[in-house]
Amino acid sequence: MLDNNKKRISIKINSVVTLFLLVISLVLLSWLNYKNPVIYDWTASGRNTLSSTSIDLLEKMPEKIDVISYARNTPFLRSSIKKFIAKYQKYKPNISLSFVDPDTSPDEARNLGITVNGEILVRYKGRTEHLKTDNEQVFANTLRRLLNNQEKWIALVEGHNERSALSTANHDISGWVNNIIKQGYKVQPINLLEITAIPDNTKVLVIASPMTNYDNTEVNKIINYVDKGGNLLWLHEPNSSYNLDALTKKLSIEFMNGVIIDTVGREIGIQDPTITFVTKSLYAKHVITDGFDLVTLFPVAGAINPLKSDTWSVKSILNTGKHTWNELGKLEGEVELNNDTEKQGPLVLGVSLERKINEQENNEPQKKQQRIIVVGDGDFLSNAYFSNNGNGELGIRIINWLSNNDDFISIPSRIVIDAHLKMPFYTLGIIGIFFLFLIPISMTAYGILINLRRKKQ
Repeated sequence: MLDNNKKRISIKINSVVTLFLLVISLVLLSWLNYKNPVIYDWTASGRNTLSSTSIDLLEKMPEKIDVISYARNTPFLRSSIKKFIAKYQKYKPNISLSFVDPDTSPDEARNLGITVNGEILVRYKGRTEHLKTDNEQVFANTLRRLLNNQEKWIALVEGHNERSALSTANHDISGWVNNIIKQGYKVQPINLLEITAIPDNTKVLVIASPMTNYDNTEVNKIINYVDKGGNLLWLHEPNSSYNLDALTKKLSIEFMNGVIIDTVGREIGIQDPTITFVTKSLYAKHVITDGFDLVTLFPVAGAINPLKSDTWSVKSILNTGKHTWNELGKLEGEVELNNDTEKQGPLVLGVSLERKINEQENNEPQKKQQRIIVVGDGDFLSNAYFSNNGNGELGIRIINWLSNNDDFISIPSRIVIDAHLKMPFYTLGIIGIFFLFLIPISMTAYGILINLRRKKQ
């Protein structure tokens, strides 16, 4: 009898010690996990992990980054912001995060232009940018603007019914312009008749589909700008140069007559043959198109004929397929290729021109890389088509290359493809039975079995 009592006491002590050790182990594991968290991102697009582009941006910013969030003291919002910034702190520990309640500091929030609960201020090397959403793409653009500490002016020529940078009409380009402003550029429309010369601080001059002729004095100002090494984006529409023939000669290019006809659209239900499709295989090898595989659309476009040049390094960047040609006839009814007068594709739709020129900087001679892009269409950046497929991103890549921002070409966007769990109904039934019935019954039966064994002992 005494031995049985000792055995029971021993079992109870063992149980208590085991429970105590189990609790201590769980506490230690929790503490270890807190101090050294391990996170796995199983989303299909990896949207909970920073992209390599964001990590590269952080590596280029060695100084401290201050992040201040003007968020009310609500646990969910602040927790979400902490979680978002923590992804960046993992790769850059000297990112500080602080919170300010706009309700308790209304004057401060008002003076800083805070308009959204949770709005974030990002400060780096004395510069400040506002952020209104915890989105990696937006945050990466914010970092790139902070890193791009030089003001880069984009001048858009106006006065000849060019596509407007301000109008929201389908024909105009305010959507694209707003996007490049978000990239950190400054945009200024200029009228060449109102100025003596194109400003020296112009990083890129944009000629966006004029509809009336340029005056000779305006043409001379553009040519002088090019002669001095200015970068240029020329969006040209088919069948008229609007008195810019001297510029085409200067750039060693010709515009082919007619409108490009592309029959591939019919295969996907688009009946308008004047919309030219450029796919991954039709992008020529170039910094602008490196890693770019989105389809782009060019409505009512014209082809370009690059000429041999001793001055420029001319490269085609956008080409059409063999199923295209330059239509010289009326765009009515069924249009067909006339082999006698029209040229079958591939045709060149966009070209880049580069050359090195000498310039003086701090009284010392310097070599400058001049860059020019000419595209036989302006509609692809218009408000009507800017958001179609890859048009918008191509437009950003072009302006980045022209402004010598080669490092800031590609910022991948994350596409949510696994936000909803979809599975057959019978699969859901099996999972429900397994977790709601089989596991609880098994654990209960196991507990009863252990209890019976202990009673027998």
